Amino acid sequence: MKSKRFVLAIVALALVFGSISAQAEPKKVVVSQAFQSLLYLPFYVAMDAGFFQKQGLTIEKETAGSPTVALQAVISGSADYSIHGPEWVAIAVSKGAPVQAVANVVNGAAVWIATAPDFNYTKIEDLKGQTVSTGLMPTTSTSLFMKLMKERGIDPVKDVKMTQVAIGTEIGPFLAGQAKAAVLYEPGLDQAVAQGMKVVESFPKLYGPFFFSCVAARNSADPETTQKLVTGLEAAMRFMRANPDSAIRIAKTEFPKLDPKVVEAAVKRMIADKVYPESVTVAKDAFTTAMNVQYQLGNLKEMPAYNAIVNTAYINKAVALK
Repeated sequence: MKSKRFVLAIVALALVFGSISAQAEPKKVVVSQAFQSLLYLPFYVAMDAGFFQKQGLTIEKETAGSPTVALQAVISGSADYSIHGPEWVAIAVSKGAPVQAVANVVNGAAVWIATAPDFNYTKIEDLKGQTVSTGLMPTTSTSLFMKLMKERGIDPVKDVKMTQVAIGTEIGPFLAGQAKAAVLYEPGLDQAVAQGMKVVESFPKLYGPFFFSCVAARNSADPETTQKLVTGLEAAMRFMRANPDSAIRIAKTEFPKLDPKVVEAAVKRMIADKVYPESVTVAKDAFTTAMNVQYQLGNLKEMPAYNAIVNTAYINKAVALK
């Protein structure tokens, strides 16, 4: 009888400790990113430097191939969170989708214009009559380029020939000599620079704070998990500010096929141009600037309200932590 009681006691203890162990295991979270992009380096730092792990999360990163596919994964429930431009959240909300932006990821208009070394560029008007390689609309890079041209009295359709290609391949026609200029994201920009091309316009400097990319979630997302994700991302951004060299090393591991010198130059440029945010906070002026671009171009039928798109509850708690 004693032996039986002993066995039952051991089984009970095993069940208790098994339950505790299960509770202590990290929670798996699926994040769908639009692209594998240097723009999303704060998120990669949070993953690779262990900041999500410290919050009890294991991240399964999926690459959707486009912002719409990434957000749709969240809406359908096949992903818990997504990373892409906030305009896609605004468009989805305008159509009744129950989604929201819960954290900032990129806070600068991370777009640059580069030209061939022999092209005499002094102002945007110099591109009249030229062929320019750009990404397929409605990507933000091309949207910003068109907005700038319109502000300077240039007709984007009549005055400039835009060769629109898949996002990330804009450098192809440019380096092949089929275009005198290109509107580029990183690392395409510094890949072009490494080939002798020159940077002539910096949109981060033109626009200042600009809500460029975000973490999106369903309105019904688990609050505890969301808070952990946002808190981990906030910690990563603080780490990047204090340890830029470590951030560069992580960037090189995330992009092993790229020339390490190109990766380093690209990250340093985005740090210098304040593309990476200091925190997960979404400033209202940065939000307004970004949404106004989409509204002026007709991608949004009306200007969205800040509180209708951005949930500041998670942001405020993460930023308040010391």
